[in-house]
Amino acid sequence: MNPEEMVDSVTNIALVYGPKLIAAVVVWIVGSWIIKLLLSGLNKVMTKSNVDASLRPFLNSLTGMILKVMLGITVLGMLGIEMTSFVAILAAAGLAVGMALSGTLQNFAGGVMILLFKPFKVGDFIEAQGHAGSVKEIQIFNTILKTGDNKTIILPNGGLSTGSMTNFSTEEKRRVDWTIGIAYGDDIDKARAVIKKMCDADARILKDPEVVIVVSALADSSVNFTVRAWVQAPDYWGVFFAMNENVYKTFATEGLSIPFPQMDVHLHK
Repeated sequence: MNPEEMVDSVTNIALVYGPKLIAAVVVWIVGSWIIKLLLSGLNKVMTKSNVDASLRPFLNSLTGMILKVMLGITVLGMLGIEMTSFVAILAAAGLAVGMALSGTLQNFAGGVMILLFKPFKVGDFIEAQGHAGSVKEIQIFNTILKTGDNKTIILPNGGLSTGSMTNFSTEEKRRVDWTIGIAYGDDIDKARAVIKKMCDADARILKDPEVVIVVSALADSSVNFTVRAWVQAPDYWGVFFAMNENVYKTFATEGLSIPFPQMDVHLHK
């Protein structure tokens, strides 16, 4: 092919496909901008409609994926690609990708199950798969936790939806348990009265159900009390830590001993 024929061929290709390519690029840019506006509007509508905060990111992500796939198919059609063949190829590729990403699809299904049955919601404090934290966001494939020391934990939804999980935010009240030991020889009745007085003095401890104070074990180095008190869920850790400190301070002034492990060694000659 001589230079003139090459120029003519390139010119013909440019005249035939150039407008299509320019139009496809314009449609892609404008379409992406419209999708962004639609997603922003959808988020505002869901916020005004008080849609569950757990569901909003999921619906936004899912809607965005569907719109982008539709935009991509439209652009390919404008370029003259035969869509019947393309859809068949896409289906075959989708099957192969689906088999390769079976774990990812499991996470997707897990995300749907979590949003449908709502075992937890954004803001709940949960413990699952060896991690604990407040639920920050529920996405299509993952759930994002924020720990008390401000770490971000990403849990796959597949295992989260099928495994065991503890939700500490479901009930309004929680029971606080302590094991408090006194030395052998100390007055058990006095120790019980002192513990009861400390519980009554803390306004965060509920009167109903009543505080339980029982001798639970005659241990190797101590007589152990089990103390069980009910509080509002947000007060749990505050009450727990405060009681430990009060026991240490009060027992010392009341003549009660907090024993530590001891061992008697007898030497035989």
